[in-house]
Amino acid sequence: MSSLAKVLIVEDEPKLSGAVSKYLQSEGFTTEVAADGPSGLAAARRGKPSIIVLDLLLPRMNGLEVTKEIRRYSDVPIILLSARSDESDKLQGLELGADDYITKPFSLRELAARIKAVLRRCGPTRPEPPGRIAVGNLELDIPSRSVKVGGKAVNLTPAEFGILALLMHNPGRVFTRLEILDAVFGDAFEGYERTVDTHVLNIRKIEPDPSHPTYLQTVYGVGYRFSPGVPSKAGEPFNGPSAAYKEAGK
Repeated sequence: MSSLAKVLIVEDEPKLSGAVSKYLQSEGFTTEVAADGPSGLAAARRGKPSIIVLDLLLPRMNGLEVTKEIRRYSDVPIILLSARSDESDKLQGLELGADDYITKPFSLRELAARIKAVLRRCGPTRPEPPGRIAVGNLELDIPSRSVKVGGKAVNLTPAEFGILALLMHNPGRVFTRLEILDAVFGDAFEGYERTVDTHVLNIRKIEPDPSHPTYLQTVYGVGYRFSPGVPSKAGEPFNGPSAAYKEAGK
């Protein structure tokens, strides 16, 4: 791992943050430590880390609040840490834009592996189909990893961008949740299928009407597909990519 990869560790337990920092440095990372929420936010803005390891239970400002604030201006990858294994905490963190979640206690080796996996899938070296896709007023650009709706930028986390890119490059194909997890997150991601549901819910802010999705359609009992045409009616089969989609470069 390149020493240019900087990890910001926001953790209020000095022994834990010290141990994590020392181990990650031995793995080739540079590190910075913050002990509370406001300090973590300041360090994130000032230091421009490659990834943030963020505890949920922090003094002055909790990890969920910090995540929400960071997502207002940055898509830097975030891994949440918590002593609680409550599923609602995990889903809330992912819904706010976190990329992964680790429950305490954890091994330093596991944390380093998770960090490397997240950086691989979020970084510029992650293999993606080249090019740009425009469907209606929706534009996805792989080289710049950007999404626009009606010419206006839409902020997606790296995980959300990966899911949208996967579905848009395979219009009409139905992906199960497990297939999406495997393709976008990789084998190292120890997630669960509801993670995908949470990310898709966030991505649907690209829709003209998120409650009646045009693009990201749910195939009940199976998974999700990208439809470049009009929303399917109940019981109506999907007939493949529309002409507009083909003309956009597929």
